[in-house]
Amino acid sequence: MLTAHPTDPAGHAAPELKIALMSCAHTHAVSYAAQLGARADVDLVVADPDGYGDVRGVRVVPSYAAAWDAWPEGPDAIVVTSANAHHKDLVLEAARRGVHVLCEKPLATNVPDAEAMVAACREAGVVLMTAFPVHFAPAVQALRTAVADGTLGEVVGLTGTNNGKLPSARDWFTDVELAGGGAMVDHTVHLAEILDSIFGPPATVHAVTNRILYADRAGEGAETGGLVTLTYDSGVVATIDCSWSMPPDAATWGGLSLQALGTGGQLQIDAFAQHVGGPGQWLPYGTNTDALLLDAFLGAVREGRAADPTGDVGLRTVAVVAAAQESVRTGQPVTLARG
Repeated sequence: MLTAHPTDPAGHAAPELKIALMSCAHTHAVSYAAQLGARADVDLVVADPDGYGDVRGVRVVPSYAAAWDAWPEGPDAIVVTSANAHHKDLVLEAARRGVHVLCEKPLATNVPDAEAMVAACREAGVVLMTAFPVHFAPAVQALRTAVADGTLGEVVGLTGTNNGKLPSARDWFTDVELAGGGAMVDHTVHLAEILDSIFGPPATVHAVTNRILYADRAGEGAETGGLVTLTYDSGVVATIDCSWSMPPDAATWGGLSLQALGTGGQLQIDAFAQHVGGPGQWLPYGTNTDALLLDAFLGAVREGRAADPTGDVGLRTVAVVAAAQESVRTGQPVTLARG
C-alpha cells in the first residue's frame, strides 16, 4: 500500500523527495528499499555496484555514479548501506554535493573517519543521521521513560545482549578491513546508542573478546564473541554481550535485550518480542522500526533539521567501539576522551 504524501499546514502535498540508496552490501538495504519504494512521496534509485541482486521491484542501477546522476539535479538525500569501510567516501561526497545522509551503523570504522564525516556534513549544512532502527522500538522508549521519570529509582546497573548469527550472505561483515572488526563492531553499537540516549557517553570502557565460536567461518582476526563493560560518571555500570552466538539454523538472525536494575525496581526489554512461530519459524508483527527510522529521516530532510540518532550519536558509539578495541589490546579499561 502506498503511503500518502505528507502535507503542509495548508494541506498541500509535500514535494517528492529524490532518494538514492547507495549499495546493497548491508542486509538492511532490502528492507529500506522496500519501505522507500512503497512511498508515494519518494522517487527511489538503488545503486548495486557489487551485484548482490536481492533488491527488486524498484529502479536499480549498477554504479554509484549512475545513482548520483539519476536525476538532472541529483538526489535530495542518500541512504548509505555499503560495507562499513566505504561509508566515509559516500558521506563526504554527499556533503560536497549538499545532499542529506542517513548512514548505516557503525558510522565509520574508526574515530577520525567518523569525525571527518560529522564535520563535513555540519559545514555543508546537511542532515547526517545514523541508522539505529532499534532507537524507535516501543520497548526502548518505555525504558527511556522509566529511567527519566524515576520509576526504577536510582539505576545502578544494566545488562544488554545483542547476539546474532555469524553473517554468511555478506562475507564483508567478517572481513576486518571492510567491517572494522568482528562481532564487537557489529553488535556493540546498537546497545551503546540506547545507553547513550539515556545516560550520555560512558567514562570508561573495558572489553574482552574471543574466537571460540565459528572461528573457522570468521575472517582472520575477527572476534566472534565479546563482552563490553561501560562505566558512567554516576557509577552506573552496563555490560554488552556482543557475540555471533546464534546457531546457523536458528529461526531468526538474533535479538536485542536490555535489563535495567534500580533501587526501586527493574525492567527488562526485548526489542524483537513481537513475533509468533513454532519450531524453525519466526514471524514478526507489530512496530516496523525501519519504517519509523525512515519517517524520522525524511521528516528531518523536509524540515532541514537534525533528528536523533544524529551523526554525533554515531560518532560517540564509534568512540565506544574504538575504546573497546584498545581495551582488548591492552587488557585495561580505557578512559574516553571528552569533547
